[in-house]
Amino acid sequence: MSLDKTRSFIPVRIAILSVSDTRGIEDDRSGQTLVDRLEKAGHTLADRKMLRDERAEIAEQLRAWCADPEIDVILSTGGTGLTGRDVTVEAHRDVYEKEIDAFGTVFTIVSMEKIGTSAVQSRATGGVANGTYLFALPGSTGACKDAWDEILVKQLDYRHNPCNFVEILPRLDEHQRRK
Repeated sequence: MSLDKTRSFIPVRIAILSVSDTRGIEDDRSGQTLVDRLEKAGHTLADRKMLRDERAEIAEQLRAWCADPEIDVILSTGGTGLTGRDVTVEAHRDVYEKEIDAFGTVFTIVSMEKIGTSAVQSRATGGVANGTYLFALPGSTGACKDAWDEILVKQLDYRHNPCNFVEILPRLDEHQRRK
């Protein structure tokens, strides 16, 4: 894995959705962590919202962003745990056309190095819908840092070899363009 310096960086437009029944945007540390990291990497914050743990509302927001041609990637934080109110993963799966199965696996491997077997309680997931990448991350600031620093910063960089999400972004919705 390396960075191909002959390629130019291509910024992507990222929307951040924080899911919480107890926090507001003003004290959303995990969402702000993602905003800070994506901007530092050279990407664009396309939108940012906060919603309660309501499956239909989360799925509706994800669909609206997937329909917006100005958004390439959606990162949600919160609602990925095991409690009854944790419904973000289900909302994501309501929207996905394809799931990126290995995202959750790689996130678990990264988490194991930081929090040991507690990583089994995370249900981080990734998928694609309407030409847009979607990733559901846990609500902890540490988990957002780990997902960004160890996975997303690389996969959202066109210069990352041997492959990355950015280089196939234009082809995610090719099935919709076929006659």
